[in-house]
Amino acid sequence: MMSGQLEGKIAFITGAARGQGRSHAVRFAEEGADIIAFDLCDQIDSAPYPLASPEDLDETVNLVEKTGRRIVAEQGDVRDFERLKSAVANGVAEFGRIDFVLANAGILPMGDEKRNDVAQYVDAIDVLLNGVYYTIEAALPAIVEHGEGGAVVITSSTAGLNGLCPGYDNLAHGFAGYQAAKHGVVGLMRYYAKALGPKSIRVNTVHPTGVSTPMLLNEYAERYFGNHPETLSAFENVLPVQLIDVADVSEAMLYLCGPSGRYVTGITLPVDAGLSVK
Repeated sequence: MMSGQLEGKIAFITGAARGQGRSHAVRFAEEGADIIAFDLCDQIDSAPYPLASPEDLDETVNLVEKTGRRIVAEQGDVRDFERLKSAVANGVAEFGRIDFVLANAGILPMGDEKRNDVAQYVDAIDVLLNGVYYTIEAALPAIVEHGEGGAVVITSSTAGLNGLCPGYDNLAHGFAGYQAAKHGVVGLMRYYAKALGPKSIRVNTVHPTGVSTPMLLNEYAERYFGNHPETLSAFENVLPVQLIDVADVSEAMLYLCGPSGRYVTGITLPVDAGLSVK
């Protein structure tokens, strides 16, 4: 239900073409925010499943505009700091400011075919850790400039709080990179939370369990989990649900960015159906 709690605010969201990022964009727009959306809309070799397309980003634009809010959408790679700065500049030229950064772009470079390819590790770190750093650094001057504070929320994972590799036979460069990056962004969060607190900019991480998105709901993942059923332990939640909905994560994002989270900073917020308590 719309309450307009983000009226007049601007959110910069990476990985916005589909999945969690699209859900965040639409939910924030429903609450009155205008959106700067950013997504690669291309393939990364180490991702064994199809990534988002330009048509996916077009649909995000369509859904945000249906709420009555405005959106600037650009294609680009979070591994490219200059491209991120350009997208931020274009968004600020349109809307005048940025209030929230949702560093959400991600890949899951796990695969039998390339499990021994160290490029999977490198790509995971580059997208999921370095890309988060570049995203925040690109947007930070625009948040600081207006002097009214704001919020940064980084999408981590239960893999950022726990060890999810079930055994020696499951070791893979991509799995290692994913887990290391999702832990690494917690360090970035704490770094920024302390430094930006005096400017009323709050910084937190959200840690979902498995989410119903194309990252997990694809033919490749179905085959991989069929070949390695032991890896499903990473999704054995305490509550009786295997995958949560994107909307569940969006509500956590809204809580942390909205008035409800005005004194919440420096936390690792699980949205994990109890997985971490195990």
